[in-house]
Amino acid sequence: MKESPEEKRERLMELAKASVTSAYSTGEHSVIVAINTYNEMERTRNLIHEKLEDWYGIFFPELRLNNQLSYAKFVVIFGKNKKEALPAQLEELIGTGSADVASKIEKSIGNEPSEQEYEMLKSVANAEIDLAREEELLDKFLEERMKVLMPNISYLIDYKVAAELLSRAGSLSKLAMMPASTIQLLGAEKALFKHIKFHSKPPKYGVLFKLPQITSARKGDRGRIARLFATKICIAAKADAFTKNFIAPRLKEQIDLTLKKYASQERPEKPEQPQQQRRWQGNQAHGNRQGRANWQNRRQR
Repeated sequence: MKESPEEKRERLMELAKASVTSAYSTGEHSVIVAINTYNEMERTRNLIHEKLEDWYGIFFPELRLNNQLSYAKFVVIFGKNKKEALPAQLEELIGTGSADVASKIEKSIGNEPSEQEYEMLKSVANAEIDLAREEELLDKFLEERMKVLMPNISYLIDYKVAAELLSRAGSLSKLAMMPASTIQLLGAEKALFKHIKFHSKPPKYGVLFKLPQITSARKGDRGRIARLFATKICIAAKADAFTKNFIAPRLKEQIDLTLKKYASQERPEKPEQPQQQRRWQGNQAHGNRQGRANWQNRRQR
């Protein structure tokens, strides 16, 4: 019996619902939302800290701390009257450098905030501290989930970088089907399209630049180190998505051996061109492009 359009619609709707349920049952989308939330919370907390420093800097402009949370806690505890801070309390809060902060308190040119100003400063500082606490919870969640969802990739690189690669790809199966060159440039889409459209320098890495092995490498080695990691991540992604075999230790050993090889090689530095010569070459290239464009316009006429 031929099914009616209504019955066909109902059957397709059921298939679509089953497909959506199956897609969300893997836990990948939960990790994607979690890493995006983590990044947004980090940006928000940095912005709040920047405004807190601007505001409290009116009353204690000399205060400079490397730890943002220590700064926020200082505002909460001693923001009302900084001269009440005892050396033991400062050492417990700040640690190394507490003596320098105590000296700055004595020589500070700032006044103390009013009761209303202190309450508002305290509220902003507490907001930063609360956000940092939520970030820690999200960080633990991501670490646990990534070890289960992508054990091979999480073994090779930081789990948050692995989660960002998953977010950029859309799913683990899509990441596993990508070539190494695409994985290498995930997160550098704008730079890639700029290169294609305006012929600027092509990007060498995207999200992978957050890896310490790349950021701490010599500038000339960063591209090939990014390609090395992208190649091994490509293999690890296929294992995580399809075979479920744990092959990460072998891949990690290969990465370490190659990195040692790169570190032992001496790469000659390119000679720096004089500024006048660079400007002349740039003008010559621009003139050649303009000449070709004029010739093509005349030919079309």
